[in-house]
Amino acid sequence: MDYIPQFSVVWNNVGFFIQGVFLTLQIVVVAIALGLMLGIAGAMARTSGNRALNWIATAYVEFFRNTPFLIQLFFFFFGLPSIGVRMSPWQAAVLALAINFGAYSTEIIRAGIEGIDKGQIEAGMSLGFKKLQVFRHIILLPALGKIYPALISQIVIAVLFSSVVSQISAEELTFVGNYLQSRTFRSLEIYMANSLIYVALVWTIKGVAYGVQKKFFAFTQYIR
Repeated sequence: MDYIPQFSVVWNNVGFFIQGVFLTLQIVVVAIALGLMLGIAGAMARTSGNRALNWIATAYVEFFRNTPFLIQLFFFFFGLPSIGVRMSPWQAAVLALAINFGAYSTEIIRAGIEGIDKGQIEAGMSLGFKKLQVFRHIILLPALGKIYPALISQIVIAVLFSSVVSQISAEELTFVGNYLQSRTFRSLEIYMANSLIYVALVWTIKGVAYGVQKKFFAFTQYIR
């Protein structure tokens, strides 16, 4: 018997998909904000010239860039309760995604910082800027401009990585898809809808990023 798609199952459960998108965005936005702060701190440590800070930041980057995200997620959600640290699926998802994103963004931001002309830094110091002011105004903002496309690409990857948190019952978009499929047994329709929603999310992020890029980082290569 030929399989006849019934996309009405998607329209009948659109509320569930909206809830999944909303929670996905919650997790991703909070995780990326925290991860970006970790990335900036890590990049500062990597370029500080302090051997101890550099070693700590390098160990952090190497560990989280060379272990699977799923294992990291399981460590926070299933491993930490063994020593009395318990988190909700939402908390574990945000923490794991933030730390993972921070490790990747550390290296991206570090590359941008190291690409800044040393003469600009020396000029800032000669004008009486404090080290923090030099980092903020002369190093960080131009560095972010240089690595902006790479950073947006990493944000897109983080959005797609967020689907993995369904494995700890965080009720985001992929969890919703799995739940509806188990109820309706309409795998083709449900997962096609899931895929199209992820595509829409990524396109939206790229569209917003392109607008920000044109306004603030016009000298960088356009995002594709």
